[in-house]
Amino acid sequence: MIKPLTNLPNYGTKTDEIAIYAGPCSVESEEQFFEVAECIADLGLTWIRGGAVKPRTNPHSFQGLGEEGLKIMKAGGEKYGLKTLTEVMDSAHTELVHSYVDGLQVGARNMQNFSLLKKIGEVTKDSHKMVLLKRGLAGTISEWLSATEYITMNGNDNVVLCERGLRTFETTTRFTLDISAVPVIHKQSLFPICIDVSHPAGVRDLVPSLSYAAVAAGADSIMVEVHPNPSEALSDGPQQLTPAQFRELVEQLREIAAVFGKKIV
Repeated sequence: MIKPLTNLPNYGTKTDEIAIYAGPCSVESEEQFFEVAECIADLGLTWIRGGAVKPRTNPHSFQGLGEEGLKIMKAGGEKYGLKTLTEVMDSAHTELVHSYVDGLQVGARNMQNFSLLKKIGEVTKDSHKMVLLKRGLAGTISEWLSATEYITMNGNDNVVLCERGLRTFETTTRFTLDISAVPVIHKQSLFPICIDVSHPAGVRDLVPSLSYAAVAAGADSIMVEVHPNPSEALSDGPQQLTPAQFRELVEQLREIAAVFGKKIV
């Protein structure tokens, strides 16, 4: 097992478990979602994620199934014994989303949507369901940490920060992954940090390398998109893994995690 360097603090994972939030970018149908859920459950993982409402740049692109998607997620989670995670985009929808899933995600575009963050804190103050807060496209670490307080001061401190890549001058990748956010967040806060490896990659062949880096850097969790037929996906097809590819990735990540005395859950 790899140990910290002499006389230097260890800013690695806070526990010996690394969670994986896997699932399709968009919930498109029961058949699609259940196929991915079965794969995740077979691997002994805990969470499935999926988009019921999609914040698309192009208003003519697929916007998600809405409440029907939430119903599919709830049914899939119950059938395969998985916790569910989805994005909430509007304060008016917070209670509805909360009633269907186990975790609420705040997307990058809403990192500083303070009315939404306050509402999520209020709605989840009794359930303490996990709130996964993604870093904004150009958000600083300081701004990101400050945004968490709009959730925690309203009643829920079960917050996970998610680094999903920044918009920089570089165009080779979809976004630029700030892997240094992992030790910095561990140094400056008590929050666990997740690395979204799909969005900064933009293409699936880069996803494995970013996943390896996330585990090695000490990420507490990883988010990765999985779709039964990525070429037919209604959103973000090029960056999604097939279930077979995801199985291989999880096995590889388990080997890497073991080097650090950790396990994938």
